[in-house]
Amino acid sequence: MEKRLYGLRGATGAANTKESVQDGVTEMCRRLFAENGIAPQDIVSVHFTQTKDLTALNPAFALRHGDVGIDVSGCALFTSQEADIAGAPAGMIRVLVHAYLADGSSPRHVYINGAERLRPDFVRK
Repeated sequence: MEKRLYGLRGATGAANTKESVQDGVTEMCRRLFAENGIAPQDIVSVHFTQTKDLTALNPAFALRHGDVGIDVSGCALFTSQEADIAGAPAGMIRVLVHAYLADGSSPRHVYINGAERLRPDFVRK
């Protein structure tokens, strides 16, 4: 099977608690990996951003310690602060996963827990 590199996006809303960040990141990534059939060896990198109000837990740490259905211990993970834009919603964690999928795949992006408003065009009913 021929594969090519894709960018898979997702976002979740969270409160500024360790539990909320952990739960949101775990659910978002579990769905993103499962819905796209991603195996650990397919992942090139995972880059999170979080709004400046979220200081309780690093999303990369949350991914490493969450049960997302695959072993991400060998994956390159990175977190940075989201650009502080006037009027942008608070409490958001976004992710960009670079991963190899079958050529011609239709990537499935995951927006949950209030993040649906960021990209309503990606929300599945």
